[in-house]
Amino acid sequence: MGTVRKLVVEVIDARNLLPKDGHGTSSPYVVVDFYGQRRKTRTVTRDLSPVWNEMLEFNVGKPSDVLGDMLELDIYHDKFIGPTTRNNFLGRVRLSATQFVKKGEEALIYYPLDKKYWFSWISGEIGLKIYFVEQVVPPPEEVKAEPPAAPEGEKPNIEVEEAAQPLEDPNTLEAEPEKEKFEKEGSSSTVLMDPTPELPVQEDEFNQVKRSVSLGSIPEVKVSNITGPRPISRASSVSSFISDAAASERSGPIERSSFDLVEKMHYLFVRVVKARSLPTVGSPVVKIAVSGSRVVSKPARKTVLFEWDQTFAFGRDGAPDSSSLLEVSVWDPLSAKSFDPTSDVDVAGYVFLGGICFDVSEIPLRDPPDSPLAPQWYRLEGGGAHRGDLMLATWVGTQADESFPEAWKTDTAGNPGSKSKVYQSPKLWYLRSSVIEAQDLSHELTHSKESSYQIKAQLGFQVQKTKSITTTTGSPSWNEDLVFVAAEPFTEHYLLFFLIETRSAKEQTVLAVASIPLTTIERRVDDRKVASRWFTFEDPNDQERRIYKGRVHLRLCFDGGYHVMDEAANVCSDYRPTARQLWKAPIGTVELGIIGCKNLLPMKTMKGKGSTDAYAVAKYGNKWVRTRTISDSLDPKWNEQYTWRVYDPSTVLTIGVFDGWEEFESDGCKEKMRPDFRIGKVRVRISTLTTGKVYRNTFPLLLLSQAGLKKMGEIELAVRFIRSTPTLDFLHVYSQPLLPMMHHVKPLGMVQQDSLRTAAVKIVASHLTRSEPPLRREVVTYMLDADSHSFSMRKVRANWFRIINVIAGVIDIVKWVDDTRAWKNPTATLLVHALLVMLVWFPDLIIPTFAFYVFMIGAWNYRFRSRDTLPHFDPKTSLAESLDRDELDEEFDALPCTRPNELVRARYDKLRVLGARLQTILGDIATQGERVQALVTWRDPRATGIFIGLCFVVAFILYLVPSRMVAMAFGFYYLRHPIFRDRMPSPALNFFRRLPSLSDRML
Repeated sequence: MGTVRKLVVEVIDARNLLPKDGHGTSSPYVVVDFYGQRRKTRTVTRDLSPVWNEMLEFNVGKPSDVLGDMLELDIYHDKFIGPTTRNNFLGRVRLSATQFVKKGEEALIYYPLDKKYWFSWISGEIGLKIYFVEQVVPPPEEVKAEPPAAPEGEKPNIEVEEAAQPLEDPNTLEAEPEKEKFEKEGSSSTVLMDPTPELPVQEDEFNQVKRSVSLGSIPEVKVSNITGPRPISRASSVSSFISDAAASERSGPIERSSFDLVEKMHYLFVRVVKARSLPTVGSPVVKIAVSGSRVVSKPARKTVLFEWDQTFAFGRDGAPDSSSLLEVSVWDPLSAKSFDPTSDVDVAGYVFLGGICFDVSEIPLRDPPDSPLAPQWYRLEGGGAHRGDLMLATWVGTQADESFPEAWKTDTAGNPGSKSKVYQSPKLWYLRSSVIEAQDLSHELTHSKESSYQIKAQLGFQVQKTKSITTTTGSPSWNEDLVFVAAEPFTEHYLLFFLIETRSAKEQTVLAVASIPLTTIERRVDDRKVASRWFTFEDPNDQERRIYKGRVHLRLCFDGGYHVMDEAANVCSDYRPTARQLWKAPIGTVELGIIGCKNLLPMKTMKGKGSTDAYAVAKYGNKWVRTRTISDSLDPKWNEQYTWRVYDPSTVLTIGVFDGWEEFESDGCKEKMRPDFRIGKVRVRISTLTTGKVYRNTFPLLLLSQAGLKKMGEIELAVRFIRSTPTLDFLHVYSQPLLPMMHHVKPLGMVQQDSLRTAAVKIVASHLTRSEPPLRREVVTYMLDADSHSFSMRKVRANWFRIINVIAGVIDIVKWVDDTRAWKNPTATLLVHALLVMLVWFPDLIIPTFAFYVFMIGAWNYRFRSRDTLPHFDPKTSLAESLDRDELDEEFDALPCTRPNELVRARYDKLRVLGARLQTILGDIATQGERVQALVTWRDPRATGIFIGLCFVVAFILYLVPSRMVAMAFGFYYLRHPIFRDRMPSPALNFFRRLPSLSDRML
């Protein structure tokens, strides 16, 4: 049974429509068009705020260039109701299908009505719920087609085939499943090389193979079409399979791939699928030897055949070698030891069953987008295998091959947790619970004057409480908002409300509890009022009997209009709201190439030598990526490339390097619980990247610890930003608010934001640690800067020097004025005299002259803009090079203080809290000043271009328009009535908040 996707549009109501019937009212109806389908609602008679509550259903087809994927909704006045002949158009809404969500995520959204023509008079908004649903379609009745009639005197072809096919041929049993298996992989086809003929099979040899011990009844071996490299002749000796072999690099162009930011790494791929006709009843293994590397596969799965289905990737460093052989052999272990792929093969513990040799120079190159090479049967030689066959495929490719992520690789030593992975952060919501009042509690209250009552709300590990209320009426009232962070899915979570009685400072009693499933809570995307509901309190000690203990009045909703902050605001990688309906189209993509590291310090000591098992993690938006772990290397090379969609240029891409312990955990090491050690981190701000330019830089990995600042090595990255929107649309983003509307309409407090961010970090870390391989908690917290708000005297002094650096510009202006008065430069002093006379006689030129002067400064500084290198962590700005040991111990000391004296501890903790607040204030002041500097310093090339362009336009306009008119218009605009003001910040303020500062370079 198949499914059909449909789009459901629930037309709820409209507000504040224009009167169109000539008597102060309208009779509106709605017409909706989608993919050439038109639906219409009923007409609501004489109502400017009509309510329809109708559901319109549309079929969803394939994307059409003619019809597009836009939904258009028009509201009309029914001119046949009432004596009117006026235009009946009331407004329209146009939405893209990318904004729609699936059923269960929908929310009531009020869209403002747009005009049809430039001079149309339109007002009001319409409330809609739009979502996709999947409907099950019953399968049609199958009609069996009649086979084509055969000519007279001939049997049908199908009967001839059936007669020629034995009933119990094992080839038939495995042919169809094998065909289906390889047709479903990656693409629907495989690449076949030039066929090589095979000698015909003699009848006596067939009978001899048929008596083999491996399968009892062996099918006829058909290897007439060899699709891979031809095996070379060899002597049947066991020693040739246990000797080290090597292969030289094949010359010629390497495969085309999208990995253009990183270096292509050559790999020899060998895919071992299965074997047949082997003279064994055990679980044989396959040994592969090439270029000094040897690997043993896992034991075969015994079905009708012997199956492995493993892929191995051998690194090709291009070094000349004396031999160019790839040796694949099959061995039957006498014991179940040495199954480790990196272990050597003990000849005394294995029985050689046969093998194949290939000339590496004959192995073909695979050129994507070609399909994968088809595996084929090869005849095993030597070892008494008789007519044993091994199915495998071998080719030369790069890390862009789709088989590479899951393959065993020589540089990872077969570590099972070393594969490259992409992770997704959970979808986070703010859950707002408004506790209004409680009733019917008189039989629960003790009526004591010293008792107070409060509500404790709990969601998982998050606990919040209302203020305590003293009452004797049995109806306490709180009217408080409690906000939590919740992650999808909500199926197994409950929001608990406890009624607590407090009789003294240490005596609290839980009187009742209310449990609310998260799946029953409404979702909203704006600040509209959500209907409140009454919930029943039950006995906390006997919830099975559900004894009534009163009721509580709550207003619950998921606020999808907020962006749930899990990163520091100055290094945030995403500002989109939770609700997908509010997302805007992406403005481009950022591509990151993680090339490798150099000169890493050894992180662990194993077997008497230092080693490092490094891997890199990159985070942008809700997408995390992790490279494979390079085992025992101080100069690891990953050469992996990843791509993210960019929705806002004022965001930061974060890359971190860590030392992993997965390999030792799998070996049962005693230190398996040791966390992954952080090596360093790099941040890249998207707005500092020029469109289409590739930045390939080496960044130092700096780590600040209790021992001081240490350089852990270097990482080489390649970054490119590609814009996908028109230039005007891209520049228009700079005038938009940085955060979603709900952050400005109903903002959250600073203390509340900090606690919610802490909860969000814990939820994200818990989610990613359940992945396989896990992204550990210490890695997530380091990437999200979970401890960035901790107190540090070093940060306080660094922010203070940042402020001094900004004020230094003002000091330079005062010094320049003093130098001008002192006639140190007579020419400049004469020019200032002339400028002073001109501005005194023509005061209208003051503002345009200043704007033109700023334009000249910005244009002059264009020569000194950053060209090649990207900004990175600056130890001098962070004051990390000259550290005081006492301050460093204070910075890494946990709260509360560990000093023995209780009084000193209390005062010390209070000082650190005050210092943290002062540190934040100083950082904010420094950020604002650095943003003013960024207006003309080309730190953000687009922002500086916009600013100096506006300065030039303002200067030109003010030269033509009298300043008195401009001042009067500005005054009238500033004092305008509140009904003409927008609740959102002005474009100028939005532009200023998007300017970069040095805060993202702070360690």
